[in-house]
Order: sequence, then structure tokens, then C-alpha cells
Amino acid sequence: MGKRKTFNLAKVKNKAPAEIQITAEQLLREAKERDLEIVPPPPKQKISDPEELTDYQRRKRRSFEDNIRKNRGNISNWLKYARWEENQKEIQRARSIYERALDVDHRNVNLWLKYSAMEINNRQVNHARNIYDRAVTILPRANQIWYKYTYLEEICGNIAGARQVFDRWMQWRPDEQAWMTYVNFEKRYKETDRAREIYNTFAVIHPDVENAYSMYEKKFGDKRTIENVISGKRKEIEANPMNYDADFC
Repeated sequence: MGKRKTFNLAKVKNKAPAEIQITAEQLLREAKERDLEIVPPPPKQKISDPEELTDYQRRKRRSFEDNIRKNRGNISNWLKYARWEENQKEIQRARSIYERALDVDHRNVNLWLKYSAMEINNRQVNHARNIYDRAVTILPRANQIWYKYTYLEEICGNIAGARQVFDRWMQWRPDEQAWMTYVNFEKRYKETDRAREIYNTFAVIHPDVENAYSMYEKKFGDKRTIENVISGKRKEIEANPMNYDADFC
């Protein structure tokens, strides 16, 4: 008989659990932090043939449409699709995608902003203006859209148009920052009297800004103007408090 092989097994002296337990989640996190599993990026695809480009676009559109069918309410899928079409210089297709997305969620502020930004980036100012006009009609309380709308008109040099947008905005009695933006707009163009009128209405709707209005008159008016305006507005508010409820909408 041959000799039986024997193995010397190490004896475990302490079978108690370790004080510091390492979880699988921690191991994965450390592996990611140390880049132990670096996956090389896919090779860049160069398309030089028109037929190959057409085939590529068809496959991408099919993929985007499949994602939308799977989750129609996920607006990020629509935005990715529209952005891709814009990069392909297919502006009309991008518009169609944005319009379809608005049919799904027309109260999504970010969707309106992305849509208008796409038009502005492609120098389609009238299209962007139309989008802003539709957006503020549907979402009159979305201050972010109003800010973008007035800024568009101002950078285009349409000062009268920007003023009309501000006037529409103020009819909804927004917060104090919106009023101050309108005042600063008029001050930039040295329209002191217009800025005073805005402050006047502002003080009626927001009586707590009395001090700000008096500071303005100290700079551009006189002591008598300050006293008359503040006392007159206080009496007007006390006489008709229901007319100046900032939250009436």
C-alpha cells in the first residue's frame, strides 16, 4: 500500500466575528473609487457615407421612440431625443418632439425653457418669443419663464416689448424680486418717472416695502413727495383692503 498523504490544516484560533464588518456595497464602492474596473469608452464612429448616416439616424430614432413608448411620462427621454435632433441640425424634427412632449406634460417649466433655448440657440427669435408667450399664458405663476421672456426682449433691443411683458407679469402680482427687476430695468434706461410709478404700485400691493420706496424718493424725489405718497397709499390700503390682497389669485 502506498503512503497516505496528510495535509496540515491551519487551525483557527479565534472564531469570533471581526470587529469591523465589510459589506459587499463597500467593496463595490471602493473598487469604483480606485477605478479597478475601468471600461474603455466605445470607439468613436465616423460616418462619411450618406447612406450610412441615414441608417445611423434611423436606428437612433427607433431607439428614442422605443424609450418613449416604454415610459411616455419621462420627460428626460423627450429632452434627449429633441437635443439629438438639434445636434443633427433637424430643427423641425426637434420642434415636433417638443410639441409632442408638451402634449404629455404642458405644465413642465423646464420643458418650456429647453424648448425656447433651442430656438434661441438657432437664432429663431420669433419662435422663441411665441413659445414664451404660450408658456406664460399657461403658467402665469412661473416666474422663471417671465424672467427669460423679458431678458430675451431686452437683449434683442425691443425695450417697448420688454416693458409690455413686464406689465403683463405685474398684473399677476408676483413677489418682491419681480417688482425690483422691473424697477431696475427702467433705471437702466434712465426712466426715473416710470421706475417711480412701478414703485408706487409696488408699495400698494406690498405695503411692507414702504421703506424701500422712501429710499427711492430720497434719491430721486423730495421730502414732500415721500410724505404724500406714503401717507396717501396707507390711507388707500386702509380704505380698500380687499383691493390690495397680494394673494387674491
